Amino acid sequence: MSTAPKRSRGPFHADQLRSGDPYELSNGHAIYAAPAGGRHADANVRGAQVLATDPNVTQAGVDAGCSPEPGTLRAPDIAIGNVPAEPGWIRGVPPLAVEYADTGQEEDDLQAKIAELLDAGTRYLWVVRLAGTRRVEVHEPGKRMRVALPGEELTAPGVLRNPVRVEALYDPEASMEATLRNLLQRAGYDSLDHVRAEGEAKGRAEGEAKGRAEGEAKGRAQGLADAARRLVASGMTVEQAAAALSLDVAAVQRAVSETVVGQER
Repeated sequence: MSTAPKRSRGPFHADQLRSGDPYELSNGHAIYAAPAGGRHADANVRGAQVLATDPNVTQAGVDAGCSPEPGTLRAPDIAIGNVPAEPGWIRGVPPLAVEYADTGQEEDDLQAKIAELLDAGTRYLWVVRLAGTRRVEVHEPGKRMRVALPGEELTAPGVLRNPVRVEALYDPEASMEATLRNLLQRAGYDSLDHVRAEGEAKGRAEGEAKGRAEGEAKGRAQGLADAARRLVASGMTVEQAAAALSLDVAAVQRAVSETVVGQER
């Protein structure tokens, strides 16, 4: 549990800052927010991709300015929940916030930021440590901070449906695996095997109905094409859908193009 340092009220209000200004506010005091380095930026994208695609998440943002009161303006690296697609600073704070800490991190400000977000209503705050041993520090209101290491899972009941492996917040392969799982679930599938089985079953049924071997092959191809279209419609890229279904990228592109042509007629 973090405790914000006590200091007198500063002169600044959130409405005095504009989007893009390199400052946050803590109790009316301006805090310079330095640009992220390459490792930080890369990890930030990996984590945001995983969390934003969770089937239960409808609102997410990166560096979203949150102002629970006029003298406070904090921008978590990742905010999950309470990120309306509207102009201006967000009133309140996200239920789940993620911060990345790398070499050169200003620890006093980080601890103040954690305390301010938790005090304002954030339920889960994860600090991903990129320097030294990779780990995630888990903060929750009224609880002692705990550390989760690679191989362990993080949960945010009431915010996320799926647990998140620590390494999915920074490792490209682990992040893509978790993102694929999330996108499949959003499309109504439990796994890649489920997608393949549905496509193959549809193909067999059509082939049997036609009574011809070529009909079965055509039906199976049509079933996989339908599955590919649904995966792309759910948010996957053409390349991700092709990899998921063991199809050529060109085949998925043709399937998607057929949908567009059909809609235009």
